[in-house]
Amino acid sequence: MAVMTLGKALNAGLRQAMRDDDKVVLLGEDIGTLGGVFRITDGLKDEFGAQRVIDTPLAESGIVGTAVGLAFRGYRPVIEIQFDGFIYPAFDQIVSQVAKLHYRTQGRVKMPITIRVPWAGGIGAAEHHSESPEAYFVHTAGLRVVAVSNPEDAYRCLRQAIASDDPVIFFEPKRLYHHKGEVDLEAPLADAAPMGLARVVREGTDATLITYGAMVTTALDAAEAAADEGVSLEVIDLRALSPVDYDTVAAAVRRTGRVVVAHEGSREAGVAAEVIASITERCFEYLEAPPVRVTGHDIPYPPAKLERYHLPDLDRLLDAVDRVLDRPNSLSEASQTTGAHR
Repeated sequence: MAVMTLGKALNAGLRQAMRDDDKVVLLGEDIGTLGGVFRITDGLKDEFGAQRVIDTPLAESGIVGTAVGLAFRGYRPVIEIQFDGFIYPAFDQIVSQVAKLHYRTQGRVKMPITIRVPWAGGIGAAEHHSESPEAYFVHTAGLRVVAVSNPEDAYRCLRQAIASDDPVIFFEPKRLYHHKGEVDLEAPLADAAPMGLARVVREGTDATLITYGAMVTTALDAAEAAADEGVSLEVIDLRALSPVDYDTVAAAVRRTGRVVVAHEGSREAGVAAEVIASITERCFEYLEAPPVRVTGHDIPYPPAKLERYHLPDLDRLLDAVDRVLDRPNSLSEASQTTGAHR
């Protein structure tokens, strides 16, 4: 087992995928000589050359359109969208072409395109650099949508996404790029859990916290704070946002009977709304209380100095747990007095 940051794990995953298949090519703005804004592609141009690690013009629609052409010719393009908010100029290509060509051609044309997106907030960035656009792509039939939360998943899931014949939107929480964890670089890819499976990160009995990406870390902090008050929280990392592994989710809900779903994106028509609706359809008779959402606010992403008020934090999660447990706000108050709040 190697200990590395999430960013280094992504770099290792790209390197191994390119070694395994010479049809894997990388495209993006400044990914070659510079190694990308976050240095995720650092050193890959030196190893594989400019024909496979391609610095593109600043034109996201053109990048995705080029990837579609490469996929038609049998390549497996991996795109880096420099920041989450820059993906919108490519939206038409992704929704109208990437997501539909396999279906439209009755399977004759495959679109094995992986679109990597440094994603979400928490780094004090400028406007258009901290978006959470996942709901747009979850709503789009024909796309797989994945959001990783730790180095091991970053390494494994990225390789699985590149090897998949389906187009994958691959969200990378940029505020976790420097977080470290163990990564097994030697285990065969076939032995890894499929990227579509949710993961029980922490077992519990009183309520289930469901989330993904950087919010998994916040949920684990909330579970630790709640444990000090004698409340046992189960934490589920969805990992895949489309399709969602509802078997794992439903099993957790049936164990606890209470649910909180959290994400950074806006509340209205967000991923949490769909997850809660699906839980209600599958597990209504097991629910002891109405499920609760903890999300970003329904506003454009705020300036960096205000983002701490927008992002769901420990206290907001614990307040939601209080509500599903029908308790006074003892958990959120306890987090402040014990120093658990960050």
